[in-house]
Amino acid sequence: MEPKETDIQFAICEYLFVKKHFFWRSNTIPVFDTKANRYRPMPKYSMTGIPDIIVIRDGIFVGIEVKRPGGKLSDSQKVFKEKCLESGAEYYIVSSIDDVEKIGL
Repeated sequence: MEPKETDIQFAICEYLFVKKHFFWRSNTIPVFDTKANRYRPMPKYSMTGIPDIIVIRDGIFVGIEVKRPGGKLSDSQKVFKEKCLESGAEYYIVSSIDDVEKIGL
């Protein structure tokens, strides 16, 4: 059985922590308001497609999107990736700690 995407994300975060990288796990799921029985709207200027993990390496933004093998980016993730690359940032799609090591982290 293949690991869940969240398990891969957790393992990569543990790896980055041990390696002492400056990073954070990004979560853009809106908060569910139980009183109103709906999700709260995202704040103004919130973005969709943000990568799962963000690393700052040598002053450069590095977006890491975690996908299970064969997983594909959503349309908003594709747009975010292109904006990163156009801005001089780095963006990677990974499926394992080995993939993270291959990009030099």
